[in-house]
Amino acid sequence: MTKIDMKKEDRCFYSGRKGRFDIVTVPEMNFLQIDGKGDPNASKAFSSAVAALFALSYNIKFHSKLELQRDYAVMPLEALWWAEDEAVFQRREKDEWLWTAMIRQPDWIELALLDSVLEATVAKINRKREAATDEGTLRRVRLARWSEGECVQTLHLGSFDSEGPVLEEMHGSFIPKAGASMRGKHHEIYLSDLRRTPSDRLRTILRQPVELSQGGISAQRECDQVDVNEELA
Repeated sequence: MTKIDMKKEDRCFYSGRKGRFDIVTVPEMNFLQIDGKGDPNASKAFSSAVAALFALSYNIKFHSKLELQRDYAVMPLEALWWAEDEAVFQRREKDEWLWTAMIRQPDWIELALLDSVLEATVAKINRKREAATDEGTLRRVRLARWSEGECVQTLHLGSFDSEGPVLEEMHGSFIPKAGASMRGKHHEIYLSDLRRTPSDRLRTILRQPVELSQGGISAQRECDQVDVNEELA
């Protein structure tokens, strides 16, 4: 049985180079998603949401391999970030941040499989005295398609709190010079294991959907043109 790694098959969406901004066209993808609000570093809601996503993702993978004879690597955590007041987001007042945490799923994963796995996962969690998530959080997870289209992205190396200058350059310099305007929600893909990696060595894809103007720059990277020597998670 062949094991698929979507991170390698679509490497242009999960790789990059520090200091380089790329324009990529991101197609519609399949995700487990859950919404919330608050500081991800201090909010139990965020850690519980992440635990729920991974619990369901690994159980879905197990059932896909066993029942559908289709195996794959579980994808990394991703998140969309925004605020009702954009200034709050720029000032990094994290208690007011809104987020959607998500993990990509293969296109063949459908709602019926999630529903089946969900009940088994809830039963398992409820038998534990101490669990990283809970039934209410698990039942808020949805399976949804997500499409971003044209985006600017880069690879950030370092802590999340050191993203500011990179985002400032992306938003204030590269995007305007590319003849583009920002739209949609700030998107991050966490290529490192957050539990084991020192903050100064974290590898994160920073992505911003954009609207390209006529005569502006077009998408620069295709998945089959990415340097195979670039780092992958």
